Amino acid sequence: MSHDYFHDTDALITVRDWLRFGVSRMNQAKLFFGHGSTNAFDEAAYLILHTLHLPIDSLEPFLDACLTEVEREDLLLVFEKRVKQRVPAAYLTQEAWLGEFRFYVDERVIIPRSFIAELLREQLAPWVADAEAVQSGLDMCTGSGCLAILMAHAYPNALIDAVDISSDALAVAERNVTDYELQDRVQCIESDLFAQLDGRRYDVIVSNPPYVNADGMATLPAEYLQEPHLALASGEDGLAHIRTILQQAHKHLRPGGVLVAEIGHNRDALEAAFPELPFSWLETSGSDEFVFILAEDVLTQHFA
Repeated sequence: MSHDYFHDTDALITVRDWLRFGVSRMNQAKLFFGHGSTNAFDEAAYLILHTLHLPIDSLEPFLDACLTEVEREDLLLVFEKRVKQRVPAAYLTQEAWLGEFRFYVDERVIIPRSFIAELLREQLAPWVADAEAVQSGLDMCTGSGCLAILMAHAYPNALIDAVDISSDALAVAERNVTDYELQDRVQCIESDLFAQLDGRRYDVIVSNPPYVNADGMATLPAEYLQEPHLALASGEDGLAHIRTILQQAHKHLRPGGVLVAEIGHNRDALEAAFPELPFSWLETSGSDEFVFILAEDVLTQHFA
């Protein structure tokens, strides 16, 4: 006999009650956590605090607060969508965080979660020696525009191009650029990789392109299947996009420029496909296997 726990919530009165209920339902449903939080407790707390319009970093003072009927209905709806429909939390709250930066997101874009964000906090030092000297940057496959916006903050004198093949994604990126009042410095461009960028050159190119291979796409958790297929799949081996980026980046880098790209779990496949390229793998909180950097002169030497 299966129970629908969502039809039996009258006894849930306080924030603490709903937190317990949320954690129980998430664990029972064996949800996948990969879009900001890593466990049911953190995700339930976040969804409750956001839904109740409370500061998302202060759960403790509100645990024993009683909720109104309308608030309970709101929480029930949010938890039902998260558990029964496997909708990622970021789509439910229409926001995602990278460090201190908040971005608007919806189903038109992949949910921001790039390790490149950590590296931009350090302005890509020491590979970029002088952040003030960076005049131009490119965020290839920008999605929500998050890395382009982080680049604009990291490099205060730079103009940034935010490029994506999806006009839907760029509409979200434009909204985020406007929210950060960066319209004068960040330009959104619809382009299939470098196709529309003739003659444009950059000091720094970053990219978190699609990189899921065919086998990976076939076994993705339900939460990821809510994201745009276009933002995830990259051919049979997961390298379709990064191949093109590697082969063409030198035409769009200024002398002394760098390419930084994230490729998920494809390090071995990438190194096998380009054995002659001296990839430098960067340390992030994920590991040193996800993000590489290559200098303009190396790319020019191999692909020009």
